Amino acid sequence: MANAHPDDMLDEIEAISDNEDEAGPSKQNGLITTDRYGFVGGDQFTDPELESPTPVEVIRKREVKWLDMLENWEKWMNKRFKKVKERCRKGIPASVRARAWQYLCGSKFLMEHNRGVFEMYLREPGDPKWVDDIKKDLHRQFPFHEMFAARGGTGQEDLFRVLKAYTVHNHVDGYCQAQGPIAAVLLMHMPAEQAFWCLVSICEKYLPGYYSAGLEAVQVDGDVLFGLLKKVVPVTYKHLKRQKVDPILYMTEWFMCVFTRTLPWTAVLRVWDMFFCEGVKVMFKVALVLFKHILGQPEQVKECPTLYETLEKIRNIPPECTGEEFLARESLKLSISERDMEKEHQLQLSRRKALREKANRPESGKRKKKSKQSPQSPDEFS
Repeated sequence: MANAHPDDMLDEIEAISDNEDEAGPSKQNGLITTDRYGFVGGDQFTDPELESPTPVEVIRKREVKWLDMLENWEKWMNKRFKKVKERCRKGIPASVRARAWQYLCGSKFLMEHNRGVFEMYLREPGDPKWVDDIKKDLHRQFPFHEMFAARGGTGQEDLFRVLKAYTVHNHVDGYCQAQGPIAAVLLMHMPAEQAFWCLVSICEKYLPGYYSAGLEAVQVDGDVLFGLLKKVVPVTYKHLKRQKVDPILYMTEWFMCVFTRTLPWTAVLRVWDMFFCEGVKVMFKVALVLFKHILGQPEQVKECPTLYETLEKIRNIPPECTGEEFLARESLKLSISERDMEKEHQLQLSRRKALREKANRPESGKRKKKSKQSPQSPDEFS
C-alpha cells in the first residue's frame, strides 16, 4: 500500500460524507478542521467549543503522578492497586495513555518476551480468506479520522498489518470484523507492533472467546448482562424480556467493539482507561448505566411499544447519558459487585450446560414406548 497524498485524503472524506449517514467533515472558514483526537467529522468528532477541558495545572499534576507510577510499576500494582484504579477512573493523561495501557494490559511484557515475533508474522502470507476479509473492511474503520481516511494510506496499511499478524498468531479464530475498530483505536495511540500486542492481550486476556466462531462467549456475557438487569434495573429487564430483545442485538456494538461505535470519543477513552485497569466488569457497568437512563423509567418504556422503538432507543442514546464524567460517576453508584457478576456468570454457564445435556440426552423409555404405540410418518421427524 502506497502513502496517500493529503488531497486524496480530503477527497475520500468528502466522498464518505456523501455516502454515509454520519455527519460530514467539520469546516471553519471553508477549511476542514481536525479535533484534538484526529477526527475531521463523523459521530466521533469532538467540537472544541462544547468541551469542558481539564485545567492545565490539574493535567500536569496527574502526569507527574502517572510518571512516578510507571517508573515504579510493580510496587504500585502490588501494594497500591486501589490508587491506580482511582487514577484510571479519573482518566489517564493523554501524554502517558499509550504507555499506561501497555503496562495495565501486560502487552509491554508480551512484546519484550516475544522480540521479532511480530515481524515474523508479517512475513507469513496468512490465510487468503482472512487477508481478503481484512482488506474489504479497512475503509470502514473510522473513515473520518485523519489516520484512516485515505485508502492505501499509512494508517490503513498499519491496520492491515496488525490484523493480518493476529490471524497468523491465532489461525484458529483468525479475523473478526469487530477487531477492526479495536486495532484502529490502539493505532491512534501507538506504533503497529505495540498495538498488535495490546490487541493480543485484549483478545486473550480481557475478552477470551469474543472473536471466535459462534460468538458463544459474547452470548454468555449477553445473558449475564440480562441477568444483572433483573437486579439493577427491573423495569428494563421486564421490558426487554417482554419484547424478546436478543442481547446479541446490542452486545456486538457495545461489548465486542468496547463501545468505540457507541459513545462520544472522550467517553470512549475514559471507558478504555478503566477497562484496561479493571477488565470486562467496566463494560457491564457502563451498559447497566445506559439501560438505566434510557429505559429505566416506566414513561421511557411506554415510548417503546414495539421492538422497533426499543432498538432505536438503544441505538440512539441521548448525549446527556454518554458523557465521560457521567458514565464514570454513575457506574460507581451501581449497587452491583464483582461477586454479583461472577455469580451470574456461573449461573449462565450452568444453564447453558444443562440445556446442552438435555439436548443430547436420549429419549426416555416411556417416550419410546409411546412412540411405538403411536407411529408417526417420516415427514414428522424431518
